[in-house]
Amino acid sequence: MSKIKSLSVGNGDMFYIRHNSDNFTMIDCSLSPNNRERIVKDLRRARSGKHIVRFISTHPDQDHIGGLAYLDDQMNIPTFYCVKNSATKKDETADFKRYRQLRDRPRKTIHMFKGYEGKWLNKSTKLRGQSGIEILWPDASNQRFKDALTRAAQGESPNNISPIIKYSLKQGVTAIWMGDLETDFMEAIQNNIILPSTDLLFAPHHGRKSGRVPKLWLEQMNPKIVIVGEAPSSDLDYYRGYNTITQNTAGDIVFECSPGVVHVYVSSRTYSVRFLENHGLPQRDGHYLGSLKV
Repeated sequence: MSKIKSLSVGNGDMFYIRHNSDNFTMIDCSLSPNNRERIVKDLRRARSGKHIVRFISTHPDQDHIGGLAYLDDQMNIPTFYCVKNSATKKDETADFKRYRQLRDRPRKTIHMFKGYEGKWLNKSTKLRGQSGIEILWPDASNQRFKDALTRAAQGESPNNISPIIKYSLKQGVTAIWMGDLETDFMEAIQNNIILPSTDLLFAPHHGRKSGRVPKLWLEQMNPKIVIVGEAPSSDLDYYRGYNTITQNTAGDIVFECSPGVVHVYVSSRTYSVRFLENHGLPQRDGHYLGSLKV
């Protein structure tokens, strides 16, 4: 069994995956003085027993790297993944400075690109199995991506340097993250990549209308659940026609993934949906919401 957790952080994105192999993955962070001790305690418990620990940064906006310095100080991030970039900020926070240090260190930093293959990320060895993570984007030769890198280097928004990340469990769940890719950018590159069918889609840009996934990609992925992140409700696209879980009201969301099924838990005891099956499971990781066949 593996576990995916989407943490409710108030304003931002933060996820982790406790793999069914000797791997533990964190994706982005958004820590504040109000939540950081609780979340780091959760992360330490979740990574217990795992020897391969990695942090994947989709892009260096504060709501995706908030508390990075604290997290690194507390957990000593061993391997840092990001796209190769030279993003700058006019006003550098302590977290962006730590991002630069991690991004630019000569060892223990891995630059992601479409088709990247790496030991234990997606290649097994005799010592241990892989994590099941694949990098579907960026294509480093794509001109629009190069333009996004240039804008980020000039201090403009780094949203569109975000990678597309796929996690899959053998005979089980497939999940996709897209960072904060914006609709206009996705529409411009939609014919440069074919996306696989997926069970869980974590909507880009926290589910905002400005990050609405193009129709072509939605048809390709045909997600069974779209997870709409935390942002003001007036900014959100609720993906009409698709099953959704909205983190604003669901709170923390846990996906317990086994071959053929995903059991879903949320921290809100009043949140409910109608599209999941009831397997009558106990309240292990919060309020049991239901189960999804995959």
